Amino acid sequence: MQTTFSPAQLADPDTAESNRILRTCVHCGMCTATCPTFLLLGDELDSPRGRIYLIKEMLEGGQPATEQVVRHVDRCLSCLSCMTTCPSGVNYMHLVDHARAYIHRTYRRPWPERALRRVLSFVLPHPGRFRLALVGAGLTRPLARFVPGRSATAQRVRAMLQLAPASVPSPSDVERPRVHPAIGPRRARVGLLTGCAQQVLAPSINEATIRLLTRMGIEVVVTKDQGCCGALDHHMGHHDPAMRLARANIAAWSREMAGEGLDAIVINASGCGTTVKDYGFMFREEPEREAAARVSALAADISEVLTRYAYAPTRPAPGLTVAYHAACSLQHGQKITAEPKALLKAAGFTVKEPAEGHICCGSAGTYNLMQPEIAGQLKARKQDNIARTGAALIASGNIGCLTQLGDGAIPAVHTVELLDWMAGGPEPAAIARARVAA
Repeated sequence: MQTTFSPAQLADPDTAESNRILRTCVHCGMCTATCPTFLLLGDELDSPRGRIYLIKEMLEGGQPATEQVVRHVDRCLSCLSCMTTCPSGVNYMHLVDHARAYIHRTYRRPWPERALRRVLSFVLPHPGRFRLALVGAGLTRPLARFVPGRSATAQRVRAMLQLAPASVPSPSDVERPRVHPAIGPRRARVGLLTGCAQQVLAPSINEATIRLLTRMGIEVVVTKDQGCCGALDHHMGHHDPAMRLARANIAAWSREMAGEGLDAIVINASGCGTTVKDYGFMFREEPEREAAARVSALAADISEVLTRYAYAPTRPAPGLTVAYHAACSLQHGQKITAEPKALLKAAGFTVKEPAEGHICCGSAGTYNLMQPEIAGQLKARKQDNIARTGAALIASGNIGCLTQLGDGAIPAVHTVELLDWMAGGPEPAAIARARVAA
């Protein structure tokens, strides 16, 4: 793609990188075949190729973002399916992240949307605030059907209330900074990102991760001062808050690396993993660039770590069929596709892959709150494809996907909880609840 940025514009590192990405695109349109919003809406501007044109014109012009550009960029899920499909290697992720930051700086959204984005940024990355917000939302959840109107604000309010769980789990002891020693001879020492929303919605995931790793002889460190990876702010275009959160994590893990050392930084929410693995790029012009690059190099999804250290079950095969839902951030963002399925099979599960496995479920961070209509269509499509497998369980490696899909007839369980169960851990609560209901 030909671009016409001025030398002054190219002096900005983000614009220079976007220029390089734009020049990689050859207009082939193969990305349109796997884009969820183009699949649903059939509008070229709601495809990666269309958005690339809009972003190019916006950045080259150097003018404030227009309502048209914002509307179509906002509809992008950042599922990155287009990057898996693209034969030219266009890094759409970095391009759309730059576009969102530019939009945030130059476009004034309607006040209800500004307020919602500020609330999400204030609440979601902070577990204590998020827990209180969920308690309040749970109490008012029955009122969701009484919220009137078809406006964007009304739809978003209903979506927030409907997504709130009926009850909020109690805080887990694993949230506290501490060292969880290996059982038996120590084979490795890893840090664990406990995250933000996940530790509130499903603390059982971190508990299962720590149980399983320590039984495998891996010492697990929950470092002081770590927190949200920054992804939620980053994908809303909130550059400075995202960098502050990421900077705190880099400092926390760097101290641990300089001390007793780390063999990996384990991440069990794939949306977070994609962002942490991108810290090296995010901080390429910052004083912390070397430390950020080291953190990115050590970051690993839980499935990668379990594969590296030869996970093995200790219980007989459970005789259950699992529909494996590949989170977009795992299959497209991190290019991890084989490991989770291989681990589930090794644990004794029969694994089935739903049709359209490359298409997003509609969760996508805060997307199911900001774009509830499109997210609802993708959710229904995904749940239907999963039901067609005849599976008894859904397994996935991302809390957003589990929240999005877990309200259907089929229980949704994190992959690591199933693997922990088959290696001596407790039966996941979702399975026990389903058995009682049956």
